[in-house]
Amino acid sequence: MPHAIVLFDGVCNLCNRSVADIIRHDPGGVFRFACLQSDVARSLGLKFGFDTGTLDTIVLVENGRVYTRSDAALRIARRLEGSSRHWYTARVIPRPVRDAVYDWVSRNRYRWFGRRQECVTPGPGMRERFLDTNEQASAATDVTV
Repeated sequence: MPHAIVLFDGVCNLCNRSVADIIRHDPGGVFRFACLQSDVARSLGLKFGFDTGTLDTIVLVENGRVYTRSDAALRIARRLEGSSRHWYTARVIPRPVRDAVYDWVSRNRYRWFGRRQECVTPGPGMRERFLDTNEQASAATDVTV
């Protein structure tokens, strides 16, 4: 099965912590990552019809489909190991309610958790999980970017 790609706000502290948590609970390496501010994300946006310049959400590209907001977060949670997987049970909450909570946190994330000046650079041992070329993105999703 091809890898799923998580696009995240690379300057958001909450988003960067979330990526670290995903990696910690994904020992099988299902997920690959790229900042929304990257060329990889822009290229995937062109391929799948979304504009990374206007997005204020996490994006999951999985099996040729794109998920955002609470749908993306819950689909990620369902593939994790440990207690993080239990978040997937929140899918029973109607999407408008889930997305309203997601949007509220998203609007306040910089104020509550802070912001970096530039995208985080992954450390040793995590580098292979981050995409920095379109070729890597194509290989990860098994689609042409």
